[in-house]
Amino acid sequence: MNMPSLPEHPALTRHFRLQWEPAQQCHVLLYPEGMVRLNGSAGEILQCCDGAASVTQIVEKLEVKFGASGLRNDIEHFLAHAHRQNWIA
Repeated sequence: MNMPSLPEHPALTRHFRLQWEPAQQCHVLLYPEGMVRLNGSAGEILQCCDGAASVTQIVEKLEVKFGASGLRNDIEHFLAHAHRQNWIA
């Protein structure tokens, strides 16, 4: 499957705000019409989408943080989903 083009330095679009929601015990994306509840992996990835870090840097950071390797494919698939949903640009 061909991976769609991802932003070189992904960042949340201006309509979304990422925050930790204590009542939900998870990260959520807030937007004017509502909220998207994120699983742990999605929250970790989106926290790295600051507009400065490249996709490669995000992958490296998360692999170090979790002591794992081979996360690139999963991270890129999530970023592609986030891009299609207009969460990141």
